[in-house]
Amino acid sequence: MKEVVNYILLFFIYSFLGWIMEVIQGLILNKKFVNRGFLIGPCCSIYGYGVLLITLCLSHLKPYPISLFVLCIAVCGILEYLTSYFMEKIFKARWWDYSKDKFNINGRVCLRTLSAFGLLGLLIIYVLNPFFLGLMEKMSQGLLLGVTVVLLVIYFVDNIISFNVVKNIKITTNLVRDNTEEITEKVKEILLKQSMLTRRLIKAFPNIKIIDVRKKIKEEVEKIKSKLPNLEELKK
Repeated sequence: MKEVVNYILLFFIYSFLGWIMEVIQGLILNKKFVNRGFLIGPCCSIYGYGVLLITLCLSHLKPYPISLFVLCIAVCGILEYLTSYFMEKIFKARWWDYSKDKFNINGRVCLRTLSAFGLLGLLIIYVLNPFFLGLMEKMSQGLLLGVTVVLLVIYFVDNIISFNVVKNIKITTNLVRDNTEEITEKVKEILLKQSMLTRRLIKAFPNIKIIDVRKKIKEEVEKIKSKLPNLEELKK
């Protein structure tokens, strides 16, 4: 259980760090904030899954940095390509595109980013994982378990909401390009069209219960109406 909790927390840590990297890159290149990734919250899951694969499958190669570097590129490349392919099939949209980069494969992966993933893999195995796991060792298991449960609940709620919102978005630009900015803007429009109560719930993350909240409000209004005297009787 201790190892499972540690791995789940590593997933969230690197998903958040990956999101920060993507946002900073967008700010530098496009001079504006774009919420990168599929989820509404600050989380790029592909980074978390990539780190888990590297940690679980390649940690035993720690004594062999060259082999570790090459296999990090292979693992991350396969993960990135398959993620791009299946997300495009499901949502009819591209979440990243490397068509303008040299040595790319169908715009889904390219040598530039894969080389960076290889270097990041070395940084993760030799520096970051020991650092984060060392911090976890100093914390109580009860605290770590509580944080893990809260993060999992928020993560699953965000996945459900994001899937339903994004699935209903119709992409107007060509699929041979990155559609993330368009998706981000349309998601923002959809969320801002909701009522004040809904927007507050969206910010707080328990949007999974929005329908129930509306139903309860309606029921309460009906109860109040039933207690009021009939207007026709009052006229008489």
